[in-house]
Amino acid sequence: MAFLDARSLIGCRHRLRLDATRPGALAEVREDPGVQQRREAATAYRTRVRDELVAAAPADWVVIDPQGRAGARVADTMAAMAAGAPRIWGGLLPQEPDTGRRGGVEFLLRDVERGGYIPIIVVNHKVTDPRRPDPADFHPLTSDLFHWQPRRDKHVKLRPQPRDQQRLAHLYRMLQRHGMASPALVGGTIGLAFDRILVHDLTGVLADYDQRYADRIAVVRGELPTQPSKVPECRQCPWWGRGEPSCEAQLALMRDVSLVAPGSRADVLRLHGVQTVDELAAWTGEEPDDWQHGPFAETVVTARAWIAGAPLVRRFDTVSVHRADVEVDVDLESYQEDGAYLWGTLLDDVYRPFYTWDPLPTADEGRSFGEFWTWLMRVRADAHAAGKTFAAYCYSRTAEDKWLYESARRFAGLPGVPTHDEVRAFVDSSDWVDMFQAVTEQFICPNGKGLKKIAPVAGFGWRDAEASGEASMGWYRRAVGYDAASDLSQRTRLFEYNEDDVRATQVLRDWMTRRAVAEVPSLEDFARGGPGSGSAA
Repeated sequence: MAFLDARSLIGCRHRLRLDATRPGALAEVREDPGVQQRREAATAYRTRVRDELVAAAPADWVVIDPQGRAGARVADTMAAMAAGAPRIWGGLLPQEPDTGRRGGVEFLLRDVERGGYIPIIVVNHKVTDPRRPDPADFHPLTSDLFHWQPRRDKHVKLRPQPRDQQRLAHLYRMLQRHGMASPALVGGTIGLAFDRILVHDLTGVLADYDQRYADRIAVVRGELPTQPSKVPECRQCPWWGRGEPSCEAQLALMRDVSLVAPGSRADVLRLHGVQTVDELAAWTGEEPDDWQHGPFAETVVTARAWIAGAPLVRRFDTVSVHRADVEVDVDLESYQEDGAYLWGTLLDDVYRPFYTWDPLPTADEGRSFGEFWTWLMRVRADAHAAGKTFAAYCYSRTAEDKWLYESARRFAGLPGVPTHDEVRAFVDSSDWVDMFQAVTEQFICPNGKGLKKIAPVAGFGWRDAEASGEASMGWYRRAVGYDAASDLSQRTRLFEYNEDDVRATQVLRDWMTRRAVAEVPSLEDFARGGPGSGSAA
């Protein structure tokens, strides 16, 4: 008998099918460390939320024993709702053999005005961002954590999370089956900030949920076929490189178009009869009228470059990158949403790390950040005072910008820590250069634009064969002793990984300045068939 929970409503349909039809095939496969760490962090966060909410009004709560057997938990949940408990933590709802639904919810809130219960989930990611009030903006509904009072909130903006809405719709349908759903047609999410409940209107979500659920349960029951297709999820999927044949092997054998146009781009192309990379490379007509994924001609060139084995294609006759008299490369290492423990820099070929090994979260992070910012601004000021130009470089500034602002907010007032306005003045200036943007603007990248994809083209290699952001999470846990005694060798490993990242941006910059034009084929080379018009290299 097939059952489906809300986690399966977002993501790859083919993976869902493989999980259902080959339940023991991955028994010996070690779970991705990054996935495991995120799950453990989410469990710890939900425990913290439960403890603080229950402590504030213990008499209002029924807490379902998380260690109890499933049948007992279901019975206790249904009994608590039947008794009209104001708040229920850890509820498990009855499985539905006919529909296949199963699921549990962190928080069930009694709707005292209308009757029934409102499902509230607790998630280990952000659901809102702070903002200054603006009367012209849309204001989401939020409620106080301890008193249900939904109202328009001028101080936050939404961070859309479809998976949260789908889960709430799933839970609503399960409550509805037993006459326990609030007529208000709403659900709630407590996000990582743990400062409010984001209220979701489910009126417009349920129809999409019903359609999505019908499709997914049919996949699980073998009523609908699936086939592999490359999507972002593939990077961490255990089926990608495993199985007989694996998804990766199948796609390569098929020369599937998703290899160069992953995700929804491949879906559009298939609607127009394009199934393979070769068919895309041979496209000569007008672009599809429903194409909304950037210049279509570049997608065709990407296919031709893939066939030719070209890792990059130049968009222009020349390649340029902002250079300065004094150049600093910057890369940070963070752990989950707990903080940034290491800011690595490279100046005049000397690597300087600013760090804390106190387990995050820790006030010592503010000390290391203040020292990093003070040093960087001193180098900048000294350069300007000497009449020299200055530039600091990173690769894909999203993370750096985030933790610059977050660190300034969290550690305001500590020595060396800048204000929000000082951070903004720096990141908005020409002195802060994103090498990812420079690569994106000047190259087509058939194999991806990550630093570990691009820097090897320039001749750079990482010392650690396992180097990756996900792997560094596990190294950090061992380095600071989250699970056992601190492993000092992992600290060395993290320093070397971070140093290689900043050196990679420096090597990439020099290569773009000096050699890229001569070593990388141009867009014109592929525009009319060119090197990629024949068979695979």
